[in-house]
Amino acid sequence: MDVSKMRNIGISAHIDSGKTTLSERVLFYSNKIHIIREVRGKDGAGATMDSMELEKERGITIQSAATQIEWKDHVVNLIDTPGHVDFTIEVERSLRVLDGAILVLCAVGGVQSQSITVDRQLKRYHVPRIAFVNKCDRAGANPFKVKTQLREKLGLNAVLIQIPIGLEDKLEGVVDLVSMCALYFDGDNGETVRVAEIPTRLKADAEKYREEMLDAVSEFSDELTELLLEGSSIPEALVRSAIRKGTLEEKFTPVMLGSAYKNKGVQPLLDGVTYYLPNPTEVKNFALDLDRNEEQVLLSVDGDKPTVALGFKLEDGKYGQLTYVRIYQGRLKKGDELLNTRSRKKFKIGRLVRMHANNMEDIAEGASGDIAALFGIDCASGDTFCGGGLNYAMSSMFVPEPVISLAITPKDKKSADQMAKALGRFTKEDPTFQTFVDPESNQTIIKGMGELHLDVYITRMLREYNCTVETGMPQVAYRETVTQRAEFNYTHKKQTGGSGQYGRVAGYMEPWTEGDYEFVDNIKGGSIPTEFIPSCDKGFREALKRGSLIGFPVVNIRCLINDGQSHPVDSSDIAFQLAAIGAFREAYNKAKPCILEPIMKVSVEGPTEFQGNVFASINQRRGVIVSSTEDGIFSRVEAEVPLSEMFGYSTTLRGMTQGKAEFSMEFEKYGKAPASVSDALIKDFTEKKK
Repeated sequence: MDVSKMRNIGISAHIDSGKTTLSERVLFYSNKIHIIREVRGKDGAGATMDSMELEKERGITIQSAATQIEWKDHVVNLIDTPGHVDFTIEVERSLRVLDGAILVLCAVGGVQSQSITVDRQLKRYHVPRIAFVNKCDRAGANPFKVKTQLREKLGLNAVLIQIPIGLEDKLEGVVDLVSMCALYFDGDNGETVRVAEIPTRLKADAEKYREEMLDAVSEFSDELTELLLEGSSIPEALVRSAIRKGTLEEKFTPVMLGSAYKNKGVQPLLDGVTYYLPNPTEVKNFALDLDRNEEQVLLSVDGDKPTVALGFKLEDGKYGQLTYVRIYQGRLKKGDELLNTRSRKKFKIGRLVRMHANNMEDIAEGASGDIAALFGIDCASGDTFCGGGLNYAMSSMFVPEPVISLAITPKDKKSADQMAKALGRFTKEDPTFQTFVDPESNQTIIKGMGELHLDVYITRMLREYNCTVETGMPQVAYRETVTQRAEFNYTHKKQTGGSGQYGRVAGYMEPWTEGDYEFVDNIKGGSIPTEFIPSCDKGFREALKRGSLIGFPVVNIRCLINDGQSHPVDSSDIAFQLAAIGAFREAYNKAKPCILEPIMKVSVEGPTEFQGNVFASINQRRGVIVSSTEDGIFSRVEAEVPLSEMFGYSTTLRGMTQGKAEFSMEFEKYGKAPASVSDALIKDFTEKKK
């Protein structure tokens, strides 16, 4: 395979911009499929790339899907990614291994919230892109406004290389400003591209926009600049090479137009992919040499060199684990032995496949620069596979922290067993889906990127594992503490047949800010024998596990003993443990206990225009704003907010910022809960005890 004729591209965009519809047309025009299916088709079949039942039902993309097509002697590996922010990891892992991207925008909506997120991801991985303004057939479509938004909101050097022939319901085709001709799309499904002269009414506009385009691309070609200054005619190939150079340097974004649903503008977009987006040899990929203090090594797209591949996505199906891999160097062949450099385990390639959505085709070899899939190997997402004695690791993708949690409880014993299997599989597949058992409440907690994200996994548990679970808010890990000093003098006496139990412990407890708990031994004259001092400490530690206000652990307390009494026969380890527990309970309520609640450090990032809304939402949640910084059109607000007030915040934040803001939070400290919160918690705890 000629690597210079290979393209690895992704289709990324905001929700409902038409990514999957565009993918369907791309498959149709490249003869990969023979019938066009719509995302929300009447027959319920759904688009080819949306193969999961849930995707067909909801009309959204949940998992990124890969396929390979051929277009005019080029091979294109195509990945269709989700638009919802909840499935952002699918976009992250796809962009990590792709060389170029099509950024799809709606001609009516323009640059929307997720367009901003996707653009940030493209910049993070230095992925060159073509912008495709879709839905030019819709009422209110304005691709010229979208081009301006790309410049203002995303800071891209976006320039139109096509203009529309008509708009809204009068959309007929596009004018190509590079070749200066009109393109019409004839046939039942727009499969015949008819090249014609530019309509007279559009000639002046075409000349104006071509001049703008040539002016913008001239900075990438001295030869083109000279011809412009001389007023000479400029060859089409020279314009294309200048656009390509600017696009690969990420200093120029060509803007193309069309309507995927109406079958207009898709074939020129595919031509644009082959003309302007990079082949694997034009992208620099580095690995870290683990044998040489993680020194950076430049990988080369050479089939004869030792293999280096990255497993970027896992899917656990009924036939075993499927691992999607991008081959950065060397090649993959059936029977080859590779090393997983993270687990240090060697494995043989048994089955090598090429994916087409959820269908697979067996292949004997994967070429350098290609994307393929391995069957039945044990690995994690982000593992590097090496051959030829290499010990390299590729840098992994950026994994955002989950922002929302739910407590889940299985309804019966069968569901409990299945739930463990499902959670094990889902956490392996998706790094943003996390689960753990809270040691205090014993609840199983699942964490994810949003309510839709968790809802999809709960539905999948029911359908794929026949596992029914009940969901609820996770319990907040409150704490109790004391606010003043209180003395204790407690005697534990218990007489049974034979030796009894006896121990007296005296001293005081007080607030202590330097840690959770300190035990001080101030016994003089051996009133408590030395061997029973650790028993007193053990007893206090046991008593700290449950306070009497709401039954949560007690922290920030110092217990000091300065007197006591023992019995030569009846004193024992257990007697002094019980004496310490009794002493603690006796003094605890006298020490004016209070409730502490976890305070989270919250960081909200979003457009500056919504800063006022963010401030208001934090104040409503009893938060304290610590700092606020502005960076151009974006701002960041740092605040401290009680955890109990943060449930459901992701949905609220998206609602009031048109989905353009995101937040992260981590534990900061414990703070005293206000009287109203404490009273409600105590009342709830008392009722539960009854």
